[in-house]
Amino acid sequence: MSQKTKRIIQMYDQYVMPTYRKNPVVFVRAKGSYIWDAQGRKYLDCFPGWGVSGFGHCHPEVVKAVRGQAGRLLHISNNYYNEVQGELAKEISKNSFDGKCFFSNSGAEANEGAIKLARKYGHDKGKFKIIAAMSSFHGRTLAMITATGQPKYQQGFDPLVPGFIHIPFNDVEALRKAFDGEVCAVLLEVVQGEGGVHVATPEFLKEARHLCTQKDALLILDEVQTGMGRTGKIFAYQHYDLLPDIMTLAKTLGGGVAVGAMIAQRKFGDVLQPATHATTFGGNPLACRAALASFHVIRKEGLARRSQKMEKFLRKELETLKKEFSFVTEIRGMGLMMALQLSIDGVEFVKQCLAQGLLINCTQGNVIRFMPSMTVTEKELHQAVEILRKVFRKAVKN
Repeated sequence: MSQKTKRIIQMYDQYVMPTYRKNPVVFVRAKGSYIWDAQGRKYLDCFPGWGVSGFGHCHPEVVKAVRGQAGRLLHISNNYYNEVQGELAKEISKNSFDGKCFFSNSGAEANEGAIKLARKYGHDKGKFKIIAAMSSFHGRTLAMITATGQPKYQQGFDPLVPGFIHIPFNDVEALRKAFDGEVCAVLLEVVQGEGGVHVATPEFLKEARHLCTQKDALLILDEVQTGMGRTGKIFAYQHYDLLPDIMTLAKTLGGGVAVGAMIAQRKFGDVLQPATHATTFGGNPLACRAALASFHVIRKEGLARRSQKMEKFLRKELETLKKEFSFVTEIRGMGLMMALQLSIDGVEFVKQCLAQGLLINCTQGNVIRFMPSMTVTEKELHQAVEILRKVFRKAVKN
């Protein structure tokens, strides 16, 4: 470890709250699917920024857009009109459904806004309950750890926000039983990322849509991780024959710049009026310009279609691991959001891959998660799988 790396780590230890388990690596620059540390070592990144850098690190179109906007207007209060924000709202609507947007800085904030809208809509009707799924993940605010169906994120933060009901993911009967006259919304991920890369069944989502329509509740789909082309469609719900009432976005939306958004169908677009919800930084010109560039990149490079193609290649590569190693029990996912289910702990494998120059992720203790950029090549995916194979083989020998 270099003196520079040691100095930076010591500075973190002294001045930064220890809310993350950090690996002893300091990254200083990145491009495409690769990232370099302070010692000049190159890594293949197959989990870039938890999916934020969905077009690869520092995509030239996004960098150009941000640089240009930074020289014109960085920030303006939301009490005034902002041309770039209006353009982005139109772009999101054009690519999803006719509606109105609210902009924030993150996925958690987008989900908070969606819950507030749903409760405001249901308030005078006596509706306040939100149905969510077990093993879900919706963010780190107090309301969103309550919505998240994983007790480990809630420990130590009692009392939680009342009114949330959790059901098993993809359990249609449990969904029906949970619905009563006090439910104002159903909040679901199309693919549970942090929960282990579990894909929603058509039957489950369609029943959620049916019940929300029948019982005057709002269907909220959290596309923070799945949105912007990663699953093979611009938005993952487009694989299903339905429309949400509200959709939330973040991560890849800004191509590396912090931005979140929720879009509500037009008939719900005016529920939140002045003084009911707000944000200081959300929808600033810099973030919106980056997001507009992201949509341009998706169209120009055909990244949604490319995700479908790369999924087939990656799935075949992962199948070779499943055949070779008995502890690989399942391969699942959608588009470039793939997972290996292991019968043993996977955390050490991720550490060993880092030592070999590969960045991947382990969730739920035994799920190896791949979320490479949508610009990743077959050569890079093959390289990633070969590194993981080497790590697996070393573990078997030991």
